[in-house]
Amino acid sequence: MKEFKLDTTPKISTGFKTPDNYFDTLSERVMQHLPEPEKESNLISIFRNRKHIILMVAAVFVIALLIPIIYTTATKTTEIDDSAIENYLSYQSNVTQYDIINLLDNEDIDNLKSTVAIDINEMDIDLSTESN
Repeated sequence: MKEFKLDTTPKISTGFKTPDNYFDTLSERVMQHLPEPEKESNLISIFRNRKHIILMVAAVFVIALLIPIIYTTATKTTEIDDSAIENYLSYQSNVTQYDIINLLDNEDIDNLKSTVAIDINEMDIDLSTESN
């Protein structure tokens, strides 16, 4: 195969050539083909009527005020208090005290012991006054 050197090999012309003074008159020829601009435009200004402006501002204001309210109501979680849980468990006929006892582990029992303070004197008084 022959060795090819880019600098010494004769170059082939592309075949494309622009006519003389082509770019001098190009802008004039392009402008001749464009349609003439209309003298009258049909633009309607949105600020033409003050009533529309006031309504747009009021709508934006209402939306800006409603976004936090909607966000807080959508993400609000309801916490169940202890008395609601106790009432639910006491009025359910299919849940017995033995079911609850079986679900408690040692840690729960220790927590119950520390939170429930029983006074022995008061317990004696209650037992002695209560007649079954």
